[in-house]
Amino acid sequence: MGKQKPLASAGPFAPLKNVTFRAIWLAGLISGLGWLIQTIAMGWLMATITPSSVMVALVQAATNLPAFILSIFAGAIVDNFNRRKVMLMARSLMAVTAAALTILVAVGMINPWIILFFSFLAGCGIAFNDPAWQASVGDIVDRKDLAAAVTLTSVGFNTVRSVGPALGGIILASFGPLTAFCLYTLGHLAPLIVVWRSRWKVPVSRLPPEAMLTAISDGIRFTSLSSEIKTAVTRGFLFGLAGIAILALLPLVVRDQLKQGAVAYGVLMAGFGGGALLAGLASTALRRKLSDEQLLKLACVACATCTLCLSLTATAAVAAVALMLGGAGWVLGWSGLSISVQWASPRWVVGRTISLYYALTSFGLAIGSWLWGMVTESYSLSFALQASTVASLGVAILGLLLPIHQRKDADVSTPDSFEAPAVNLDLKPRSGPIAVKIEYRIAADQIETFLGLMLQRRRAQGRNGARRWILMRNLRDTAVWTETFRTPTWNDYLRFNYRQTAADRALNARLVELHMGHAAPEIALSIERPTAAPRKADVFRPETPHT
Repeated sequence: MGKQKPLASAGPFAPLKNVTFRAIWLAGLISGLGWLIQTIAMGWLMATITPSSVMVALVQAATNLPAFILSIFAGAIVDNFNRRKVMLMARSLMAVTAAALTILVAVGMINPWIILFFSFLAGCGIAFNDPAWQASVGDIVDRKDLAAAVTLTSVGFNTVRSVGPALGGIILASFGPLTAFCLYTLGHLAPLIVVWRSRWKVPVSRLPPEAMLTAISDGIRFTSLSSEIKTAVTRGFLFGLAGIAILALLPLVVRDQLKQGAVAYGVLMAGFGGGALLAGLASTALRRKLSDEQLLKLACVACATCTLCLSLTATAAVAAVALMLGGAGWVLGWSGLSISVQWASPRWVVGRTISLYYALTSFGLAIGSWLWGMVTESYSLSFALQASTVASLGVAILGLLLPIHQRKDADVSTPDSFEAPAVNLDLKPRSGPIAVKIEYRIAADQIETFLGLMLQRRRAQGRNGARRWILMRNLRDTAVWTETFRTPTWNDYLRFNYRQTAADRALNARLVELHMGHAAPEIALSIERPTAAPRKADVFRPETPHT
């Protein structure tokens, strides 16, 4: 159902008044606590069974790489099928993976490659669960509370991050990795049960689901034509690539530079989580005073300061303070970028835009983990951390060329219904291609304004599924302009109309105002037909139209 323009959020905790959001959010805290305990155990176990800096850093890479490989498929699935069921499937995969790893640790069958393999499998579950959950947040809460809900999701994880790592370090030192992995496995039960019992309203399309390749293509097209999302993805990729050195190299900082053990590692990770928690709680107030771009610059500077301090100190207390600053920058950066993507995405494509965002930013995290591990191996730990400092500052400076724009007041609601035009052919859902021609009559003194609107129109039509968009001017009657485009099938034409946001419809209205004449611009619909009998080789070509 279409929503009106957002009002100011009631506060950072307003989404918790929603019973469904609150239940899943709290279950996520339990699961996140288990995940962090397991992360400490996994990272420290790798650091103790191999001297390779690259293998230690690759634990982060193995967890983040599946999001790059699978998220594009996950997004298409999230937008075309029941998001709750996708979450259940992903959570089940994560639980089974955790149980299998626990059994292997119990029987002593563990080595660096097994750790990386199960980190990869856990990442596969995350690749499906996170887009489904993030897309569902917009279905569960009102748009005015969307920013607070996205920030709360990050704050919730970082709340347990403030105690989880320290708890994980204590468990690891006192009881060993097996206990940590058992708790991680049990932590998956809470979200499985809560999501199974929860129900929430999701906008249902009156059209059948898109084919997988078509859905992926439409998601990529929308993202590539949205300047706001492209900017968020680019900056997120670079922010992750530069800043992941904090988490990827921290086990080495503790082992080689601070000469400490598992408990110290957990305490320092708790400092990172504590900083993230404080930043999350302050984010609502910060967003009232600073723009999204200013917050991202602040986040980059905080992460750069963290890595610089870590490269220069041999004192755990200084490292803990630096990590608090790094955690604050981490949550401000990621929550701001994620909110930008959500605000710029209509509900019909939000799963795909979020998935593409996660895919490319996770790729940045994976590449960054490998990169900083290789730099450490080739040069030194201190040099790698200082290089990360320079890279983070570079991401902040890039804002001069690719700034993040605020879109919180943009109306991306889509129509509740669309009345298909009457036609005199018995069209089937797959009939096509459909050609659309819209004729405008524009006064000479309005041509510049018209062309400016048509530039926006081209991007809007392309985002919604129009192909081969062309604007033509009549050579004899120069006041006549014709907009033409195609959709592959009749179903795609109907989807095209259902996808038009309130902003698109407002643009349409402005073009109608420029049109000279009492009636609206005429829209002509045609179906392309072959001009010769099809050859045998042509029968199965996708381009062959049919009715």
